[in-house]
Amino acid sequence: MPADSPPLDALVTLLAGLRVAVLTGAGCSTESGIPDYRGEGTRARARSPIEHRAFVADPGARRRYWARSVVGWERFSRARPNAGHLALAALERGGVVCGVITQNVDRLHHAAGSRRVVELHGALAEVRCLGCAAREDREALQGRLRALNPGFDPGRATIAPDGDADLDDEAVRAFLVADCRACGGVLKPDVVFFGDNVPKVTTDAAFALLEEGEALLVVGTSLAVFSGFRFVRRAAERGIPIAIVNLAETRGDALATLRLGAAAGAVLPALADALLAPARGPQPAP
Repeated sequence: MPADSPPLDALVTLLAGLRVAVLTGAGCSTESGIPDYRGEGTRARARSPIEHRAFVADPGARRRYWARSVVGWERFSRARPNAGHLALAALERGGVVCGVITQNVDRLHHAAGSRRVVELHGALAEVRCLGCAAREDREALQGRLRALNPGFDPGRATIAPDGDADLDDEAVRAFLVADCRACGGVLKPDVVFFGDNVPKVTTDAAFALLEEGEALLVVGTSLAVFSGFRFVRRAAERGIPIAIVNLAETRGDALATLRLGAAAGAVLPALADALLAPARGPQPAP
């Protein structure tokens, strides 16, 4: 941690004895091999994410997205929870964490064992038809896309934060996109693209979870997107402690009770050990 960052003990003291709501972002999953948009090394690889309007209105944009997704999905779907995810699940089982609000679309909190997770931006594991609203498992769609494009092999590609990959235009020009099996409509990953809105039912569930918390722990997000920042603002309005664990500065730092400039995988396991130790009771000597 940077020299001016508070010690872990300060975080333990702040959260001890409180029910904690958690808000996570991409920095919670980078240690699982999923890159983010604003973290370390972002400038070298950054590109604008696909926008909702372009995906809906432009067949070329959809073709480009699904071609990239076919490549990116195979690596994205193999990602596994890291120590930070596992620590949050342990804290929930131990009664410390009341639930997780996540901006991530990777389902790694579920895979780690977290039971109460509100996915603000949806999840890439499912696909939805924009016409009839039928759903399809993303892994099943992968098989259909591969069958439609048997010779598709763009070679080496760089994985992107949203589960797709960087490919040049020539590689995607002849790519065939799968339609909805039920009605032949347009299929879209069940996630909130840039320019779209988080569904009200999701927002309400997230605020309800936050209201149960006596503190808010923010992990791995710059809070640049309002869909996440608003929960920090609500916590500040309620006057509850706000702790932020993130390598870089965040939009919410001015509202935070403390911020640790550290990676989630370094802080969360130690935090779980400290907060769950009283519940375990004294341990026998080796």
